[in-house]
Amino acid sequence: MEKIKLFITSEKGNDILVVIIIILVGLGSFELGRLSKESDSGGIKIEYPSQYQGTNQAANVVSAVTDVPHLKTNSSGKTFFASNRGSKYYSTSCSAGKTIKQENRVWFTTGEEAERAGYVLSSSCQ
Repeated sequence: MEKIKLFITSEKGNDILVVIIIILVGLGSFELGRLSKESDSGGIKIEYPSQYQGTNQAANVVSAVTDVPHLKTNSSGKTFFASNRGSKYYSTSCSAGKTIKQENRVWFTTGEEAERAGYVLSSSCQ
């Protein structure tokens, strides 16, 4: 036990102890990062508008996001959505609602339809 205390208090022992602590902190951080990642993430999903269904056109994700505004609607052409647990609704062009999961979204064709359902337009989208 005395040899261990002398080793730890020596300069070489301190250096080794610092390296061990750095390695343990790094491993702990890595594992916490892995735990915080959602396990049900399905990766990237590319969807084509109905006019391109069945064609042999190659996917161009950059142009699909920037050049084709109707890709921001859901498959039935509705342009407003709300959370099934909230009281606000959002347009598809508003980034404030992007954190709402797809399975929790309620879709509307118009803002008036959303308001009739009891939702209020988010102040971030006005």
